[in-house]
Amino acid sequence: MAASLIRLHFHDCFVHGCDASILLDDSSAFESEKTARPNENSVRGYNVIDQAKAKVEKICPGVVSCADILAVAARDSSFSVGGPSWTVKLGRRDSTAAYKDIANSDLPSFRDSLQVLISRFNTKGLSPRDMVALSGQAQCFTFRDRIYNNSNDDIDVGFAATRQKTCPLASSPTNDEKLAPLELVTPNSFDNNYFKNLIRKKGLLPSDQVLFSGGSTDNIVLEYSKHSATFKSDFAFAMIKMGDIEPLIGSAGIVRRICSAI
Repeated sequence: MAASLIRLHFHDCFVHGCDASILLDDSSAFESEKTARPNENSVRGYNVIDQAKAKVEKICPGVVSCADILAVAARDSSFSVGGPSWTVKLGRRDSTAAYKDIANSDLPSFRDSLQVLISRFNTKGLSPRDMVALSGQAQCFTFRDRIYNNSNDDIDVGFAATRQKTCPLASSPTNDEKLAPLELVTPNSFDNNYFKNLIRKKGLLPSDQVLFSGGSTDNIVLEYSKHSATFKSDFAFAMIKMGDIEPLIGSAGIVRRICSAI
C-alpha cells in the first residue's frame, strides 16, 4: 500500500489543498471526491487512514486531523519501502466539504502533454523538477491504448507485450479496473528504476513517457536514473512542498472525529 498512500496524499493536496477532503463520503451537501474520474476505482488506502484515525482518537480525541494523518502516512509509507523520510509539518485542519468538480479539473490526467503537466504543477507552486520527482499503480483503461494501438516509436515492443498479459484488449468493468504498478522490476520498493525504464521507452502511461520524450524534463529523468540519492532527496523536498499546498490552519476548518464524515 505504500505507493497508494503516497498517491492518496497527492490527490488530496491537489484538490483545494491538503485538507483531507478526499476522504469524505457523499452527503446531502456535496458529492465525494472519491467518485471523481481520476479517483474512482483507482485511489486506494482510505481504510488505512480510517484505521489510523480510530486509534489516534482513542488516545488523543479531537486533536489530530485527518489531513495530518494523511501527510504522516505518506512519509511513513516512503520510509517503509526504502525511501526517504522527512519532517512532516503538523497543524493542518480538515475540510467541511468535498470538491468533486475541482478533482475532475485539477488532478493530472494520464493523457496530459508535458506542457499541460508542467502547468498543472506550477499552479500548485511545484516546479518541473518537483513534478518529475513525484511522478514515480494505474488502471488498465489508462494505458490500454498505449500498449495495443501505439503507432509511434515511443514504447518498447517487449514491454508492451508483457503489459498486455495483465490488461486485456477487450474493455469491460472488470478488465478496465485491473491495477498495474508503474514499474515492473521493483514495484514495491522505492528506487530509481522508474526513470531507467522511461529511458528504455517502458513508461506505462502516456503521461509517464512524456517526461522523457525529447522535452525539457529529459535531463531530470537522466539525472535521477543515474543518481538515486539525488532522486530521493528531491522527492522528500517535493513532498514537503506539496504538503504546504493551501492548508487549513488556525480557526479554519475543523478536526473531524471520523475522516469519512463531518
